[in-house]
Amino acid sequence: MTPYWLMKSEPDECSIDDALAAPQATVPWTGVRNYQARNFMRDAMQVGDGVLFYHSSCAEPGIVGIARVASGTRPDPTQFDPDSPYFDAKSKPEAPRWLLLDVQALKKTRRIGLPELRATPELADMLLLKRGNRLSITPVSEAHWRWITERMLGP
Repeated sequence: MTPYWLMKSEPDECSIDDALAAPQATVPWTGVRNYQARNFMRDAMQVGDGVLFYHSSCAEPGIVGIARVASGTRPDPTQFDPDSPYFDAKSKPEAPRWLLLDVQALKKTRRIGLPELRATPELADMLLLKRGNRLSITPVSEAHWRWITERMLGP
């Protein structure tokens, strides 16, 4: 499919700074509770794929870093923890519904917010910018990846 992704994280839960401060700058991507996003992780994402690290549900959402997929998938333990906001009583250890993978933060970047992304004609068909899209993980085309990483973020 695509070797590039945009992954949203609420900075109160895991910011780019938190990821960079983690051992080997690597964090488990827990709490995905959308089947399409889960299927992207399970079926399409590969170790080494590029990730645009995106802060969401905050005062200034936007791309804030570059990361990479650092592991294959495994069951997300938060689905089995009744004290977790991501607990799923219908998910069983012998048949888990939800997965996670590890993401390694590579660098913090300047924030590229939605207004700037929307104002860039070359990104008009980017999934993130589609009306009604609320997925926490979306594929990013190679053209969009290159435009953002080379032209908007620079070397």
